[in-house]
Amino acid sequence: MQYRTLGRTGVQVSTLALGAMNFGAIGRTTQDEATAIVDTALEAGINLVDTADMYGQGESEEMVGRAIAGRRDDLVLATKATMPMGEERNHRGSSRRWLVAELDHSLRRLGVDHVDLYQIHRWDPTTSDEETLSALTDLRRAGKIRYFGSSTFPAHRIVQAQWAARELHLGRYVTEQPSYSILQRGIEAHVLPVTEEYGLGVLAWSPLASGWLSGAVRAGREITTNRSKVLPQRFDPALPANQARLEAVESLVKVADEAGLTLIQLALGFVTAHPAVTSALIGPRTLDHLKSQLAAADTVLPADVLDAIDGIVAPGTDLAPDEKFDTPPALLDPALRRRS
Repeated sequence: MQYRTLGRTGVQVSTLALGAMNFGAIGRTTQDEATAIVDTALEAGINLVDTADMYGQGESEEMVGRAIAGRRDDLVLATKATMPMGEERNHRGSSRRWLVAELDHSLRRLGVDHVDLYQIHRWDPTTSDEETLSALTDLRRAGKIRYFGSSTFPAHRIVQAQWAARELHLGRYVTEQPSYSILQRGIEAHVLPVTEEYGLGVLAWSPLASGWLSGAVRAGREITTNRSKVLPQRFDPALPANQARLEAVESLVKVADEAGLTLIQLALGFVTAHPAVTSALIGPRTLDHLKSQLAAADTVLPADVLDAIDGIVAPGTDLAPDEKFDTPPALLDPALRRRS
């Protein structure tokens, strides 16, 4: 396992980090299975575990808490808030009211007195940077969190939050958690240059592109992954974006074979090769999935392999642009780009 400094915090984290989204009902993972995954990940040298309040409506946090009991100080623990937690209109978002309350709920579910990294799961356009940053700064001063970060923020919002923190003399986001893979490279054009400029640590989620780069999705084969059952439209081969991804996967398999690597090693090695990326977040549903991903822990791709990848998916290109999560609202709602 390799280790890198998380932004400018001085904290050393593994280049592969364990994401716990699949713990519980989402991935049909039992507590025993989740604990075995955590055990194996820690034994392999992974020292960052990332979850969120909305994963299973708190179930993932509870399972992580039970899995890490007795060894809390041996790992960097991260969670997130902002996404809806029920039907109540104020049980979501980035207001002080909600963040203060929900952090206490997360700490209770995790069975700890603090988290190392508390992340705003999505940019909340209804809440000011001052409101959110002041609440997070106070939570850090209270000792309930050590650092705070953003997740899937558009580049311009990352910049704005950094400037707001400086202007208002508040704590700043020290990490960003974007979606990044060989098939979704758009952040190379905007988000990653910004994170490098401000010295943010980057925890890249979905490095296997929701299973497209796991080796389980191939031309001429029935797609039976867990994700394809939950989101079938994202794997429908009749859709142009999926056709493009399938063609890219077949070309990438050839590159991996010639390099003596699995497709998973190629995919994870690509993400961790970018100088702006600190860690790739893997989200195994089973112990076998984890073991296949741990094989990439020491993968370093040579220049000729990275060049070959660039020839298949051009830098800064998203093969499925409709699946981006950091698109500015004005690109999705015509009313926001038309003067009334």
